Parts: sequence; C-alpha cells; structure tokens
Amino acid sequence: RASSRGAHNVCRLLSRRAHGFYARDAGVAHRINLGLLRKMICQESTKFKNVWTTHSASPIAYERGRIYLDNYQCCISSVAREPRILYQKPKCSKSEKIEDALLLECPLGEMLPSPSDYKPSLIVLTVQNWLLRLSADSGEILEKIYLAGSCCKFRYLSWDTPQEVMVVKSAQNKLPAAARQVSIQQSVLFYLAVFQVLPLSFIGMLEINKKIFGNSVTDVAVSNGILIVMYSTGLVRLYNFQAICKQFMEQPFDLGHEFNWNGQVGVVGKYPFGLPCNIKITDTPPLLFEASSLENAFQIGGYPWHYIITPNKKKHKGVFHICSLKDNALAKNGIQDMQCCSLEPDWIYFHPDMSGRIIHVGPNLIKVLKLKEVKNNTDQVEVAEDFTIVANRENCVNNAVTVTASGRVVKKRFNLLDDDPEQETFKIVDYEDELDLLSTVAVTEIGADGKAHLDFRCNDHGILLKSIPLLESWDVTYSHEVYFDKDLVLHIEQKPNRRFSCYVYQMVCDTAKDDERSSHEKAERVFCKKGGRLFEY
Repeated sequence: RASSRGAHNVCRLLSRRAHGFYARDAGVAHRINLGLLRKMICQESTKFKNVWTTHSASPIAYERGRIYLDNYQCCISSVAREPRILYQKPKCSKSEKIEDALLLECPLGEMLPSPSDYKPSLIVLTVQNWLLRLSADSGEILEKIYLAGSCCKFRYLSWDTPQEVMVVKSAQNKLPAAARQVSIQQSVLFYLAVFQVLPLSFIGMLEINKKIFGNSVTDVAVSNGILIVMYSTGLVRLYNFQAICKQFMEQPFDLGHEFNWNGQVGVVGKYPFGLPCNIKITDTPPLLFEASSLENAFQIGGYPWHYIITPNKKKHKGVFHICSLKDNALAKNGIQDMQCCSLEPDWIYFHPDMSGRIIHVGPNLIKVLKLKEVKNNTDQVEVAEDFTIVANRENCVNNAVTVTASGRVVKKRFNLLDDDPEQETFKIVDYEDELDLLSTVAVTEIGADGKAHLDFRCNDHGILLKSIPLLESWDVTYSHEVYFDKDLVLHIEQKPNRRFSCYVYQMVCDTAKDDERSSHEKAERVFCKKGGRLFEY
C-alpha cells in the first residue's frame, strides 16, 4: 500500500511539474520574488530617487535596462546607481546610420547553434539596407545580412510574433518627380522581408503591388500572422499572411547559400545581391476581414473577439465603436464617447494584460471596461465599466462668474478646456506586466513649471498604491516617454531643436535621515564626465 501511494505521489508530482506547478521550479521562485518586489515598491517607506541625468543631441532609446544614445553607438546600463557605460563606439558616418532597432532575447527551452545566441542581442537596420545583429552588452557585430540594393530602402523593424518572427519593411516606393511627369507607372509600393529569429533565418521577401491590392494603399503591417493593408479611404483589410507565404512561395532560400535567381548568381544575404524576392503574389489573396475607420484606426482583442473602430467621418473623431468580430454586431453600450473638449484627443485600446478588458483614457478620466454576456441573452455581449480613475481636480475652480476684492463682477467669456495645463491631466497610461501594476502619469502646470507624478495602481480595481513625484519640470508642449520597469523609472524628454534628456529614478528604501537630506539634494547635485559624456548626479 505504501509503495502504491508513493507511485501515485510521484505521478501527481510529475503531472503538476508538467503544468508549471513544481514548487522548486525557477519560474515559481521568480514569481515569488516579483511578488516581494511589488510589496517593497508599494510600501510607504520606499522612495524613487533621481540617481542621475544625461542629455543628448540625438534621440534616446530604452530597452530592458539599457539606455541607447548617439544612434545606438553608446549603451549605458540603467541598473547601477551610477551610470555604467557598457560600450561606446566611434561616431558613425551617415551611411552607417541606424534607422530602427529591436531587442532580441533568448528563447526558452531551445538548443541554439552559437553560445552568443543565449545572450540578449540587438537587431539594427542601417540606412544602407544592412541588417546587423549586435551583442546587447558589447556592441560587437555577431551577424550581417545585406537586404537589397537601391531598388528599395528598408526603414522599419517590427514583430510578427514577438521574439519569434521579425518583419523588415521598406519605405513607400515613390517615383522621382521627373519620372512622374512623363507618366511612368510605379506598381510596387512596399517590400517586406520576413525572418525567423535565433537562429536568424530567412523566410521570404514579397512585394505589395498596387495591381494586386489597389491604387489607394497607404501602409502595410504584419502582426500575429495577419497581413494588414491600409487605404487612403480609411479602409483596413486583413489577410492570412502565413497562407500567402505558403501559396505564393516560389522557392525557399537559406542565408549564406549560393543562389541562381532570375539570371543573377550570388550568395543569399551577401553584398551586392542581398535577398531574392521569392514570394510573388500573382492574385488577390482571400480576404479575412475588412472595416472602415477614421485614420485607419483599428484594433482587435477581447474575449470573445471584438474590434474597435471610429466611424469614418471627421465629425465622429473621439467616438469609438466596439463590435463583434464574428458578425460585426455593435456590442450593447458599445459606443464609447467621453465628449471631452480638449486639444489632445482621448484614446482607447485593449488592455495588454490579456484580460480582454479595454482602457479608455481621457484628459481627466480613465475608464477600464470589460466585455460580458448580456443577462438572459448569451448571444449578445455588453460593454460594462470595471472601474474608473478620476484626476484630482478638487482645487480647480472654473466659475463663469467671479467677484474681485473691490466687489466688481467679472464674467468669463470662455470655459477651460478639459486638458487645460492648470488642471491635473492624464498624459500616459501603461501596464507593468511582471508586477501586475497599472501606471499613470498626471501633469499639472503650476505657474511656469509643470509638475508630474507617476502613480502605481492595482490592476484589478484601480486602487492607488503608490505615487512618485517627478522632480524635473514637465512642459506639456514637449514630447515625453516614461518607462516603469520593475524597480526603475525612466523619463525621456524631447525638447525643441533636437535636445533630449534622460532622467533615471531608482527604488531606494529611505530612512528618516535620508528624508531630511532629500530637501537639500538638488543643491548638492554634481556633474561628472564618463566616456566623454556629461552626467548629473
């Protein structure tokens, strides 16, 4: 009896282990650690301190604990309390300029051909159509692929399937003015090159041709196995991208192998031949779905599947329709309109936490919506409010009539906009998936300075758990990005005349003595140079 019980326990353990329930599994330990980190972040004594700041004359990018400056020629670790330069390359020429980049991380549970494949790397696209894989920690070139000659200019990198399938897209092909004057026709609008990553392998390259897809195509994208084609009329059409590759693939090619293609002999991915255009779409593929939306704004998500559009008329800007993907039926309460009067429009999107919920953000209100079955009608879905977050405007006075100290009555000729800088206004809403926290940035202009604070909220109910003031002034006319990455907060600001600033905040558990020192912190900040770059502490 004891041995049968032991065998039963072993089988049960193996079954639970296969489903990810093994208590000593690294994933379980990681989740426990993240739970502890979340508690530490949200406790009252924890502060986020601006540990250092730097400035740049070129755009600043952030990816997973690494800050990239000087067109990816300089990489700084954001993990250390002081700036630690991981690598600094010589300034590149205009012909070596990087157009776009993606961070590539090692897939789990796969055998890879090279030891360097197990470490993070950066895929970059240069202005001369080179695709490079760089070590994320040293900047060393690990792989080089030449895409194409002067027939097209590749400009954009994106994921079809994150960390699995990558798409390189060209800029839209446009004829020179002289060619247009003599009525020369340009039928190829875009080129798409598709790669499997780690190990990096070539799937195929295809043309988006107006003879197949129509004259009014303005843009294309590939996401989750779907080819998305957008038109100047607001129309959005979806096609099965995997089926297109399978149906119209003329011949598969491997990187580094010799090929003979249309009279050309060369090596796949090597200069000067590049990649063959081996997927030739000769007929219009079967249409999966189409919708018409203002400015081609179209999103799919939720459970059951729904999509969000704005009716294709300018008067409907700011009105969102939530419809069933199955039969295009408008959900009950599916028209969402905040009716806000503001310079910047409200925005809506499916929650990135895969809960199927919807986030609708206005100047002073964040609504988290959910899809649920209508009572007594399982075939219909309704949009219901899960919770709302309201901006703190208690001190805001917007009376149409005021009385001066002398008793004179003054009537206002206009009302404040909903996103007037003097009122607290939501600017950024994001989700930290590892800590399951919703983050919001709200800004209020006080005198000449704008003051911003980053709030962490419970993702299930929207309850405020932590508020972090950002010390630097926030000008609402500038472009801003805020990243919340576990114990790190990063604020990147773009000022006029291509001036960029990066403010790094890190979690610290302050004592009472530290709190007393923090009021003098600004006056005591110092400057130092590292790798020829100026940092402010």
